[in-house]
This record gives sequence, structure tokens and C-alpha cells, in this order.
Amino acid sequence: MTNIQAQSSGTQSQLVLSPSTIRWRIMGLVTAVNMLPSLGKISLGIAGKNIQDEFGFSNATMGWILSAFVVGYALCQFPGGWAADRYGPRKVLTFAILWYSVFLAAMAIAPQLPLSHWIGLAGTFAVIRFFVGAGEAFTSPNSAKVVGSWMSSGRLAFGVSFYNLGIGAGGVLTPVLIAWTLQHWGWRTSFWLCGLVGGLFAIVWSLYITDRPEQHPHVNSAELELLRPRGETKDGKPVHGKPARNLAEGRPPWRMILSSGTVRSLILSYMCRAYAMYFFDTWFFIYLIRSRGLTISRGGKWGATPYLAILLLSPIGGWFSDFAVRKFGKRRGRQAAVWLGMACSAMLVWIGCNTSNNTVAILLVACGAGFNMFANITWWATCIDLVPSYAASLSGLMNMCGALSGALAPILTAYISTRFGWPRALDFIAVLSLIAGLLWFFVRADENLEREPARALPGQYAGMPSSTRIT
Repeated sequence: MTNIQAQSSGTQSQLVLSPSTIRWRIMGLVTAVNMLPSLGKISLGIAGKNIQDEFGFSNATMGWILSAFVVGYALCQFPGGWAADRYGPRKVLTFAILWYSVFLAAMAIAPQLPLSHWIGLAGTFAVIRFFVGAGEAFTSPNSAKVVGSWMSSGRLAFGVSFYNLGIGAGGVLTPVLIAWTLQHWGWRTSFWLCGLVGGLFAIVWSLYITDRPEQHPHVNSAELELLRPRGETKDGKPVHGKPARNLAEGRPPWRMILSSGTVRSLILSYMCRAYAMYFFDTWFFIYLIRSRGLTISRGGKWGATPYLAILLLSPIGGWFSDFAVRKFGKRRGRQAAVWLGMACSAMLVWIGCNTSNNTVAILLVACGAGFNMFANITWWATCIDLVPSYAASLSGLMNMCGALSGALAPILTAYISTRFGWPRALDFIAVLSLIAGLLWFFVRADENLEREPARALPGQYAGMPSSTRIT
């Protein structure tokens, strides 16, 4: 072989070995798409005071309207996860985004809808909010499916942090955007704008995303080699060169999944964590106005602080979770990430709600939200750890239970704050955050429920061949 031929061959080899970067563009799109649910979750919390003043809704009535979103969000988590596993996230999430965008826009004309004559104006708002929540329920489990397909096994938590990053970015921008819009053009225009933004993002998602990396026209073989090994395994070891499993073959092994103590503890702990976070999605803006005495303009700006904290702490939470796994193993590493996040969250919320200085109090409580989502990433990464081929189904079930718990948050927050005061409502959130962390003593992220028949006790690994152990 001549030198020229050798150089040419070396150049070609180098080109082949240099992975494309489509996975990072996909993660960027996941971030963008996860900004959208903030429009549905937070918009009514910000516009709620104007709607209350215009239509004379009480705090209790407003609590039920806010909770209607969470009920729809909860009930459609499991169908959203199943659809992602069965049909793929591109088509499923495109439809879901268009669905909730239409109902967000419908909020602007709720008083004119014929439904208001049949079930009342409050009932109409509640029904629309239910359908907004039903559509937005598809976002998280479909995002988990995308991360499971497009990120390597050693960076799953970091991949999950991209959609938490979207939640944070959406939460930062939404309060400012909605508060500014309703001040200049009223609350109705803010909902029209939300619907328009969602429709545009649905088009972008549909045109660029693919269900599998190998379906994308710009992914090269080197990038596929980073993503494929996790899909097909033999005796617990990756088999290179085969495409990763993506669309589920058959039904999830629900009997095995639901009989796992790890899964039950995972879901119960997530329910406690979710309740705490839903306070920020529903009552936080009103808390700033009613309890802290902020104006609407200042409330819109300070209302973004929890999501700014999420924006900053989510990538750190994903990095830390993966780092801790490499350092301590999958079980202890995932536990460490949750314990750190939830302990910090509980402490900051408790100190903040009992602090008289508004600036200090708001910043502390906001950082509590950030550490809540710092830990949240590990719950979702663990779903992928436990059932890689059915991660969307399990994460949908987990998020459904979390949303059902979260549906109580607006109602209980209204009751506790009215009966005992706002500090006690936030104290309750701090207690639940601690419980969420403590339940992780019973979570084993090193299980793989697709390969293992069952695990009743931690000591079951004793005497097993090393090749069958899951690390």
C-alpha cells in the first residue's frame, strides 16, 4: 500500500470513528418540548388572580379548577407511557402537543362556550384544564423514551436532566411572559399566545425527531455504536452491532414489575416528592401575592425563581447521579443523589417559609424547588435502569401516581393556608420531602426487572455467579 493510500485509509477510518452529534441535538429538542408544559401548568396560577377578581371565584373554587389539570395529567400518564412504548414518541407527542395547545387557547373563550350554561363557568374552566392536563401528561414518559433510546447507559441521568432543564427554562420564562401579557392585553391573550407557541413546537418535533437513532438520516455508525450496546444483551453483556430495542414487543411484565418492592417504594416516594413540587406549579405565585404582599409585576418576576433554580440545578443533579453511580455503584449512587436533593429541599423550604425577610424567604424556598428537581432526575433514570425496554410505561405509571398525589396539593394547600396559615402549608411540604428521601432506603436501582425473575431480599445476591449480577 502506498503512503497516499495509507493516509487515505487512515482518514476514512478516522471519519468513521468520529461520532456524529445528533443525540445532543435531540436532547436540545427534548429540552425545548419540555418547556411547553409550563404554559399549561403555570399559566392559570399566574392569571388566576385576574380570573378570580373577574368572576368572583373563591380560593376553594380556584383550588378545584387548578386540581382539574392535575387529575387529567394523572389519568393520562399511563396511557401516554404505553403509547410511547408501543407507537414511538414522534407521532404520539406530536398529537399530544397539538391537543393541549388547542385547549390552552380554549381557555380564552371559556365564558362564551355553551358548556358554561350547562355546568357553570367554574365547571367549564375545570373541564378545559382537565383536557390540557391530559395532553401534557404525554410529555414526560415520551421524553423518558427518547432519552432511553438516544443516550448511552452511563449518561442516563444526565440525559434526563435535559427535560428537567426544559421544565426549569419554561418555568423561568412563563411567569414573566404571562404576567407581562396579561398586564398589557389581558389574561385571554396570554392563553391565545400559549396555544400558538405549542402548535409551532409540534411541527418542529414532528419534522426532526425519530423514534430510533438508526432511523435518523444524519446519525453515523460511530454514534450508533455509542447507543446500540444497551439494547441487546446476552448473559448480562452487551452485544455490539445490533439496534437497540425501542418499540416494545408485547406487554410490559406488569406482574413482575408491580411485585417488586423497589418499584413500590419508588412510586410511593415519588408521590411525596410530586406533592411538594405541585405547590410551585399552582399556588406559588398566589402565595407571593397573598402572603408576601408582592404586586403582580414583582410576583411575575419572583415567581420565576423556583424555575431558575431548577434550570441551574437540574444538569448538576443529572451529572451527580451518574457520577455517584460510577463511584458507589448503581444502588448507592442513585440513593445518594436522592438523599442529597430531598434533604436540601426540605431544609430550604422549612427555613424559607419561616423567614420574615421576603427576599431571603423567596430565594430559600425557590432553591428548595431546585433541589427537589435535582433529585427528581434520579427517579426517572431509575425507571430506565429497571426496565429499559418499557421505561415509558413504568415512568408513566410512576408519574400518574405522582400526579394523583399532586392533585391534592392545590386543595390541601388552600385548606392548610386558610386554616393554619401559609407557613404551615410549606412546613407540610418540607415533611413530605424528607419522607420521599427516606423511602429510598428500600429502592434498589441495580435491579433489572426484564432479566431477573424476582428479588425479595438484598441477600439474594449471595452465592450468585458474578456474571449474573447487575451492576
